[in-house]
Amino acid sequence: MGPLSAWAIRRPVVALLAWLVAVVAVGFAAFALDGKWNDSFSLPNTQSALAQDFLEEVSAQDANSNSATVVWSPNSGTVEDEAVKGQIDTLLTKLSGIQGVTCITSPYGKDYGSACPKKESAAPDFPPGTPPEFAQQVKEAFEKGTTDVTFPEGTPPAAQQQLLDLLKANRAAKEATSTISKDGTVAYATVTFTGAGPAVANPEQADAFVSAVQAASTPTLQVGATGQILTAAQGGPGSSEGIGILAAIIILIILFGSLVAAGLPIVVAVVGLLVGQLLIIVIARFLDVASFAPQLASMIGLGVGIDYSLFILNRFRQETLAGKDPKEAIATAVRTAGRAVLFAGSTVIIALLGLFVLGVTFFYGLAIGAAATVFVVMLAALILLPAVASLLGKHTLGLRMPWARHPKPKPLDQSRWAGYGAMLQKAPWLSGLLALGLVVLLAIPAFSIRQGFPDNGSAAPGSTARIGYDLMSKGFGPGVNGPFFVAVTLPLPLDDTALTKTVEALAATEGVASTIPNRDMLPLYKTATIGGKNSPFSQSGIVTSVLVQPTTAPDDPATNALLNRLRTQTSETIAPTGAAIYVGGTQAVTQDFTNVLISVLPLFLLVVVGLGFIALFLLFRSLLIPLTAAVTSLLSFAAALGVTVAVFQWGWGASLIGVATTGPILPFLPIMVFAILFGLSMDYEVFLVSRMQEGWHATGDNREAVRHGLAGSGKVVVAAALIMSSVFLAFVPVPNDTIKLFGVALASAVIIDAFIVRLVLVPSVMSMFGRANWWLPGWLAKRLPNFSVE
Repeated sequence: MGPLSAWAIRRPVVALLAWLVAVVAVGFAAFALDGKWNDSFSLPNTQSALAQDFLEEVSAQDANSNSATVVWSPNSGTVEDEAVKGQIDTLLTKLSGIQGVTCITSPYGKDYGSACPKKESAAPDFPPGTPPEFAQQVKEAFEKGTTDVTFPEGTPPAAQQQLLDLLKANRAAKEATSTISKDGTVAYATVTFTGAGPAVANPEQADAFVSAVQAASTPTLQVGATGQILTAAQGGPGSSEGIGILAAIIILIILFGSLVAAGLPIVVAVVGLLVGQLLIIVIARFLDVASFAPQLASMIGLGVGIDYSLFILNRFRQETLAGKDPKEAIATAVRTAGRAVLFAGSTVIIALLGLFVLGVTFFYGLAIGAAATVFVVMLAALILLPAVASLLGKHTLGLRMPWARHPKPKPLDQSRWAGYGAMLQKAPWLSGLLALGLVVLLAIPAFSIRQGFPDNGSAAPGSTARIGYDLMSKGFGPGVNGPFFVAVTLPLPLDDTALTKTVEALAATEGVASTIPNRDMLPLYKTATIGGKNSPFSQSGIVTSVLVQPTTAPDDPATNALLNRLRTQTSETIAPTGAAIYVGGTQAVTQDFTNVLISVLPLFLLVVVGLGFIALFLLFRSLLIPLTAAVTSLLSFAAALGVTVAVFQWGWGASLIGVATTGPILPFLPIMVFAILFGLSMDYEVFLVSRMQEGWHATGDNREAVRHGLAGSGKVVVAAALIMSSVFLAFVPVPNDTIKLFGVALASAVIIDAFIVRLVLVPSVMSMFGRANWWLPGWLAKRLPNFSVE
């Protein structure tokens, strides 16, 4: 970056024009490619992934359907009342007109939409010579779910019994799959959208859907909804970035005492962030990128972008106060603080790209999107900022505030931060012990972490999603919101005996409320043929599916216990039949996802922490300093995770930040937070210890070096951490629970790492270690290349 920064200082106008061209080019690419968000998971070689693959063999359309559910319940009477039917007919007609809606299936026998599949009777085919009146009578019985038929004279008893068995099975099927609750107080309709899988709807479509559902709710009729489309409706434009920027401006004005200097880091970060956001849209064209990725990247990019510009501008200010010409001052700042920014930004990028070692494709888009944003804002700090500072010259620190109009340079050893360091060194063991004790105390809740994907049961009371969730639970049982989809492989095509024993074993498992098919429905399966119409079997006749509804809600620990029971005890019970089961569904994916992350976590930590250790080892030519940095980063992570669990799982202070209900922690949050935190904590470590190293080389006194580091970088680290945490906290009020979770986790991580670990624990520990901080075996020192930051 040195040559590019030097070029930007020499040719600032050309550099600014180059940035403008880059912004336009990336914007054009984003507009042309128009990537779409996708929240899909791919977990190769897991049981849930195998279940999904098998289910696609049975019905690819059903396995990859993109649908939502509209559910309603009157405050009095039943859903069959004509007034209720009229209100729902109006709602479903309105919903069918929303762009992207292909079909709506109503429990009242009417379908809405232009692409609804043609309904086919479940009645069996009759042999030639069957009286038409009898065939029509049987067809109507199948449609109504009754067994009322009058057999023609001479019908053999065996044939009569066979048809009666089918009619009873059909009645059982209609009862099991009815979209009206048994007590008649709750009903739902299924809305199908264009596209497949969990592709996220566009905000306009989602807002229109949710607005229509909300408008249908009246004092006498509750209407809610469930489905992926509700996630898109939560992601409307917010003011989080504006709040974070406002907080950053206040901090920067206090630090620099100049309106121009305070505004520059903001402008540079926002320009870099704009390019980063456009790049994420481009990336989404080629990779699966989660719907919350832009907000997460915005959160990270805005924070580090302002911080990186702050570090360089702070050094520029120090050089100008020392009497240097503005161009020389910015050149010096880029050579010193700029190199630290390059190292720090590269560390964050490496930590984010370390997510690739997990082998989970869900992380790829997130990692590349966030890393690309950090890369662009780092480039902005190293190229755009020097160009603007070179162009403005002495006006870079213009429009000074009253307290900064007559700055008086003060030697570092006489600053308040040097005095703070001396205070810590009076009893470093005490300050270190207190800091360590506080971090450990904050980390305690992390040991009770329960991981899982939040469902609509954790949505705000009164919201469309929460009403839908509660009504479905009320009408059809708590397990209806999180069923297991079980793929069954049979030993032989259409093996009725094996299928019957499998269904019986599944239904008999403790914690299972019901199965579809149930035992009473199985006679219908006997009439199925390979490749026949509406066949519940795959083309080979080997694979079929069973829906298992638990007795408990999705986030209930008992549901996870049922999953383990199905995969062990029930699977073993079924094995002698030659059949095998593969359990899928959201809860199964959650468990598999967690297991995958746990299995690859040691490799991830080894790669990320190992690379960080090597980088600091080469930079500071020390063994103890990188070891201290790695261990303290893990402590910061544990404490931040503890705070997150205390708020979102235990509910401590949850109401203060708009968290309506508590629940499990997202399985990917800990590993994502660690990747981000490790990079950020290395930033603060580099800026502090590089100044300590400067003092060590100048004096050879470790205690003096620690004070010199705090005096030289303590103030700017505090400002940077305040800005970073303010940006993260600004995202907490957003309605998207995932972003809210990340906001709290990352803000607490930065606050703990900067104010407790880097500014108390690390200086205390380094003061106690003495000269050992800088020790390196002579034979190793001779073979290492020399690197330096400042």
